[in-house]
Amino acid sequence: MKPFEEPLAAFVQSTLPLRGKGWRVFIDELVVETRIGIHAHEHLAPQPVVIDASLAYRCEPSESHAMIDYERYCNRVSEFLSMKPHTRLLETLAVEIAMLSFDEFPALDAMTLSLYKPKIREGTRRIGVELDWTRGDFDAQRVGSVLR
Repeated sequence: MKPFEEPLAAFVQSTLPLRGKGWRVFIDELVVETRIGIHAHEHLAPQPVVIDASLAYRCEPSESHAMIDYERYCNRVSEFLSMKPHTRLLETLAVEIAMLSFDEFPALDAMTLSLYKPKIREGTRRIGVELDWTRGDFDAQRVGSVLR
């Protein structure tokens, strides 16, 4: 079998996905007061929700280039949650935070988002939900929302 000719080899190499050039910003235990829950007593006042986020992006990080600014991210999520009306489910809240994240941070390629209410049940350290999304999931959700 003949080896690839130079032009074809360059084409094959250029179509392979880039590996090892991704970055991940992680945020552990961002505590934000928000209105959340299905029980009657949870409608009375905001309560703490703890957020862990892993935010993946592939661009080269620099101060002048699109990247994930963790301080801006934390401030934006905190502001969003403190101002929004009551949400019944953590799952709904996770999707809303993911939508905000992909919408406001164009460099974001993928994320894992964990939300929980601390000390919600005796005998447990935490109970919550986790959402794994890519930009494709965000695009599909946005298209689905427009079609409804």
